[in-house]
Amino acid sequence: MANRISDETIEYVGILAKLELSGSEKEKAREDMEKMLDYIDTLNELDTEGVEPMAHVFPANNVFREDVVTNGDAHEAMLGNAPAKKEQSYKVPRTFEG
Repeated sequence: MANRISDETIEYVGILAKLELSGSEKEKAREDMEKMLDYIDTLNELDTEGVEPMAHVFPANNVFREDVVTNGDAHEAMLGNAPAKKEQSYKVPRTFEG
């Protein structure tokens, strides 16, 4: 492994992540981080000349449409399901004293 993570870095990452790691967990985290950095070094060796950056591997396009009301005005039907109503509204119990 070309990349070496210091004890201070492991401690600092543990503090940032709010983790309490045991000695063996710190060593495992160190190994994993070193492998990640080695992999990044490998990726940095790739020739990406002429490759356009992308946010996703599949083309993603926003689809816009007009908002169209499809269910109409069912106000009376909805009020018909209410256990209690007052004028043209649902009547509900008070939730606080004012």
